[in-house]
Order: sequence, then structure tokens, then C-alpha cells
Amino acid sequence: MENGYINPAPSPLRKIITVASIAAGIQFGWALQLSLLTPYVQTLGVPHAWAAFIWLCGPISGLLVQPIVGYNSDRCTSRFGRRRPFIVIGALSVSIAVFLIGFAKDIGHHAGDSLERSTKPRAVAIFVVGFWILDVANNMLQGPCRALLADLSANDHKKMRTANGWFSFFMAVGNVLGYAAGSYSHLYKIFPFTKTTACDIYCANLKSCFTIDIMILLLVTVTAVTTVKEDPFTKQIQDDGSKESTPFIGEMIAAFKSLKKPMWILLLVTCLNWIAWFPFLLFDTDWMGKEIYGGEAKGDAHKVKLYGDGVRAGALGLMINSIVLGLTSLGLEPAGRLIGGVKNLWAIVNFILCACLASTVLITKMAEAWRQHHGSPLTHPPFNITGSALAVFGVLGIPLAVSNIQYSIRFGIHLLF
Repeated sequence: MENGYINPAPSPLRKIITVASIAAGIQFGWALQLSLLTPYVQTLGVPHAWAAFIWLCGPISGLLVQPIVGYNSDRCTSRFGRRRPFIVIGALSVSIAVFLIGFAKDIGHHAGDSLERSTKPRAVAIFVVGFWILDVANNMLQGPCRALLADLSANDHKKMRTANGWFSFFMAVGNVLGYAAGSYSHLYKIFPFTKTTACDIYCANLKSCFTIDIMILLLVTVTAVTTVKEDPFTKQIQDDGSKESTPFIGEMIAAFKSLKKPMWILLLVTCLNWIAWFPFLLFDTDWMGKEIYGGEAKGDAHKVKLYGDGVRAGALGLMINSIVLGLTSLGLEPAGRLIGGVKNLWAIVNFILCACLASTVLITKMAEAWRQHHGSPLTHPPFNITGSALAVFGVLGIPLAVSNIQYSIRFGIHLLF
């Protein structure tokens, strides 16, 4: 028994795979969020410059929700187990959130939004509420899911590596499915009810994508929580008979105080790394629609169509990115040995990230020069421009693979200092 929890032998592989499959449902929604929601929010009338403020929920919820959920999950005494209650609540919250996001235009229209006005304040309010719930729920769901995999591995390091491998695999599956769905322009025909007076084809495709996300997430979650059981957790009683109790904030402060200088440097590099990542992740499909294809999110019908085509091309790029990410993840360990260790690997992928992000400026200038030379009416940019943009998406899968396993990489680098 460890901290009041009975550690059995490692669970069978089928149970680990069943729990890891939840990652596909989580990542399907993340893929839709990253590829479609920045363009979508502009169709509601939110200015391009303000769209980034809505995305502040992700870092804030990650900073606050994950530690709190992790702390309480470790100490949950529910008869259903430590992790499963949080997984169920998280999955239900994600389903509610994506429903609010997808149907924001319809709900806003029924609440009084005008079809003639470009700004739809009620739909924006519903979207923002749903978006923030979604980020909180995703963080609530992902942490306990990973923790349950650790519990099932029962401190067996080989089993844990296998569990993490399957979790990463299903993340890649969810990414590919999500970006493929976002890049397909006729998905709404599967769900004809999604196209309404207030919701055009782009909006209907978004609703269809989120409907599929709800179905997949609920299916894998129900399968996991009904087939994989947990032993209830009982709080450890100290020798004096009092319950073990350490303030959560105190634990965090103590953890930070114990960090050595090399780890602080690694955390700083990670911080700068994600500062570089987030602008691309938030505006990648918008960049394709606006800067590469020369479209606009609203206004002239021809430019709106170009924008939509660019967004779908960006979703295709993200699908390529996910494929490269998955293949790279399989080869990181031998690649690290080949180039002299994880420190060198960490440095190289950060230089790759810098080069790719810098190249987006060059590709944007190429697209602008082509439009000036081509004149009106605009058509899709030539292959050398779109191909270069898609190549950037693909190559970025290499540093993103390292970022997705950054905890293991950071630990390995720390050991080398």
C-alpha cells in the first residue's frame, strides 16, 4: 500500500489501451479548436486583434486547473476511484462546451442577434463561455487520464513507457481525424440539421465536427470507465491518529524552492518555447486564409470563399503536421542517441522551430508579391507558395513532437547537468 492506495500488479495491456484511447477524443476536440475556432470567432464579429484574448483561457486554466485537479484527484476517496469521477465530469463538460460553441450562432439568433449586423454580441458571449468551459474541461480530463495510466502501470517503468506510447499514439489519431474533419468542406451533409438560417456552410461544418467529437469522446470515455475499475483510495493516518494534511499552495512553493539552477534554466527555455508556439497554434489556419490565400473572414463573397479555402488548407497542413509528429515521436529515442544525447536534441529542435517560424514571414511576402502581380480577381496562390506553407506545417511536427514529451526530455537534460 502506498499513500492509502493499494498497488496491484500492472494491469493488462488491453486496459491501458482502453484508457489511453480517451486521448483520441480529447485531441480530436483540440484539433478542431486549433484549426477552426480563430476563424470562426471572427465570423461572429470579434476583431482579429481581440481573438487572442479569448485564447488566454488555455494558459490560465493549465496554470490553475491542472494542479488543483491533480491535487484533489490524488486525494479523492470516492467509491468509484480517484480518477474516474474527474474523467467523467471532464468528458461531460467538454460535451456541453462544444455544444455551446457550435450552436452559438443559433442560440444567439434566437436570443435576439440580428442577421444583418456583422457583430453578434449574444453569440459571442455564448461562444466565450463555451470556449472557457472547454479549456477548463480539457485540462480537467487530460490530467486524471494520464494519472490513471500511471496507476494501471503500478510503478512498472516498462509498462509506463508503453502507456505513454499508446497515449501519444491516440493523440496523433485524434489530431489526424480532427484536422481531416476540419479540412473537409461537405461534412455538414452528414448532419443536414446543422445548416440553419443563422448558420452558413462554414458554421454547419463546425457544428458537424463538434457533433462527431461529442460522439467519439463519450464513446471512449464510457468504454474506459465501465471496463477499467479502480480500488477506492483511503487517506493515510499518521501515527498520532491525525489525517495527513499539507496545504496545496505550500506544496507548490516548497517544490519551487527546491529547484536547482539548471532546472530553472530549463523552465525558462520551455516558457520561451511556448511563447513561440502559441501565436502559430492560434493563428495558423487564419494565416493560411488571410495572408497566403488573400481572403477575409467576412465581407466580399469571393474573399470569404478564399478565406474558407485557406482555412481548410491550413487544417490539411495541421493534419500533415500530426503525421510527422507521430512518426517523429517513434524515432526520438534513437535520434537522441545518434546526435549525442537529449541536450543536443533539445537544442536542435528549438533551432528548427526558430527557422520555421521565421520562414512564415518570407512565405507571406511571397504571397503578397504574387497577389500584387496577379491582380484581380484573386485565385488560389500557386503551388510553390502553398507547398512552402504546407512544408512549414510538416517540418514543425518535429519540434512539436519534442514539446509534447517535454517532461521526459527536461528530466533527461536535468540529469546531464
